Amino acid sequence: MDGLEERPAKLNILIADDNPTDRMILSRIVQSEGLSVIEAANGLEAVEAFKKHRPDLVLLDALMPEMDGFDAAKHIKQLSADDLVPVIFLTSLTDADSLARCLNAGGDDFLTKPYNRIVLKAKIAAMTRLRNLNKTVLAQRDRISGYNKHLLREQEVAKCVFDNIAHPGCVDAPNITYILSPMAVFNGDLLLAARSPSGNLLVFLGDFTGHGLPAAIGAMPVAEIFYGMSLKGFAMSEILKEINRKLVQILPAGVFCCGCMAHFDYRKNVISVWNGGLPDAILYRSDSGEVEQLPSFNLPLGILKPDQFKVAPKELECAEGDQFYMCSDGILEEENIEGEMYGEQRFLDVFKNNTDPSLIFSEQKSALDAFRSTDDQGDDHSLVEIIFRQEDAHETAQTSVIATESISRDWRFSYELRSETLRSFNPLPLLTHIIREEPGLSAKSGELYTILAELYYNALDHGVLGLNSQMKASSDGFAEYYRLKEKRLLSLDGASVAITLDHIPKDNGGRLTIQVEDSGKGFNYKNIDVGLESNSGYSGRGIPLLHKLCERLQYHGKGNVVSVDYLWEYTNKLLTKAG
Repeated sequence: MDGLEERPAKLNILIADDNPTDRMILSRIVQSEGLSVIEAANGLEAVEAFKKHRPDLVLLDALMPEMDGFDAAKHIKQLSADDLVPVIFLTSLTDADSLARCLNAGGDDFLTKPYNRIVLKAKIAAMTRLRNLNKTVLAQRDRISGYNKHLLREQEVAKCVFDNIAHPGCVDAPNITYILSPMAVFNGDLLLAARSPSGNLLVFLGDFTGHGLPAAIGAMPVAEIFYGMSLKGFAMSEILKEINRKLVQILPAGVFCCGCMAHFDYRKNVISVWNGGLPDAILYRSDSGEVEQLPSFNLPLGILKPDQFKVAPKELECAEGDQFYMCSDGILEEENIEGEMYGEQRFLDVFKNNTDPSLIFSEQKSALDAFRSTDDQGDDHSLVEIIFRQEDAHETAQTSVIATESISRDWRFSYELRSETLRSFNPLPLLTHIIREEPGLSAKSGELYTILAELYYNALDHGVLGLNSQMKASSDGFAEYYRLKEKRLLSLDGASVAITLDHIPKDNGGRLTIQVEDSGKGFNYKNIDVGLESNSGYSGRGIPLLHKLCERLQYHGKGNVVSVDYLWEYTNKLLTKAG
């Protein structure tokens, strides 16, 4: 039979007709082509025969007793579900409405009486091709569904690894609120937050080109660099330079990371902000309700070569309770059903119309949800709120359990910085890294960073540069202090600061002696007030703070050498302070 080469052997065809003669004629034609026939005398029998035999094609009379062909076709189509079983109506009706009714009831074609053998064969062949095509489509759909499920499982595993790398910091600190709403399993947006050893807070929001897994791949090295350098006390500028260097090295052309990084300095009451390609960051003043916008003045990360990449963050004085916001462009570019973008003005209007600062974040989210009026989103959405609070300043990062049977080591490390190095290099991250390598001291790195910072900057600022900390008593004096510091650093000649770390194991712990010697002229240290309320003199707040943290503090010679002893013990308790 021409045109039936693609049909399976013994194709089963259900013929339902209340006229025995018509049913016999059709059966003979079909059987002569080597096909199998199932017969039914009315609509009810047709439905039952379909349930029992699951035929490949149905020839169905339109007008039959018990149940007509129109109702039978509806039942058969429901029973066949995704499997395409073509239904050809057999009818003596010729008017357009009746023929349209056949198709509307679920028929795929119709054949008018009296039957034409050639037309019947052609229609069966056409329906067979259609059925085979449907089987191919269903098989491909199932394969695609299987591939998609496999891909999703792999992405879930990869996402678990990614989350463990990207989120070990303090994004869940009590003063941080955020939403990260991805379009897919992976988020092209990245939120990182960490406490520096000095207790300051560093937060980074990144938005990679695109979304999903390709966008998230670059996030892993960014997170590793961010957390590794933050925990060692590197400055924000150094972290950004290293992230940019790495992204330039690994990302293909056209892929980059828009980002905004903010450093919250609780000692100076200052926020430093670098914005490279993200929408304006917002500083909301808690006392006045004033909104300060911090636009992007920098190219995204991963574009400029390392020697071209410069970091000049914007610094703003901050007060207790001030609120800082960052968002990805997915929020501002979100569209409603009319195709309008949410835009910057709607975002700013939430701040303008707010009457309770504690509700700003939730109001922003509600305003965006109401604008969209649908669950579909056009890009990854990220919004972050950080409240400036002094009480969060000295929360330390979670550390690992330290086994009590660990054995501390006996070692000594000396490091001397001379004029050129003093001008351009911060030794604290290097020293912190060395200390963290000692079993047991990693959990103490916050206190030790504070001790090292006090000793080093006292030696540099006061010993080498001869600056007076009383200048920092006012905001104008504070600015003048750092202006004068930069000037004197540039003219340094023959200066040095030598740092020695000497660790001796003790029962269940150890003693770390830190000695700092500077090339300055020294000072009269014999009548120093070590009370914590004292904030004057050679060391500013440093001397009383060091006395509190250390077992012993002692000056030597003319006052240009200071040494402290820090005693510590192992602990088998897991430190779980947020951040």
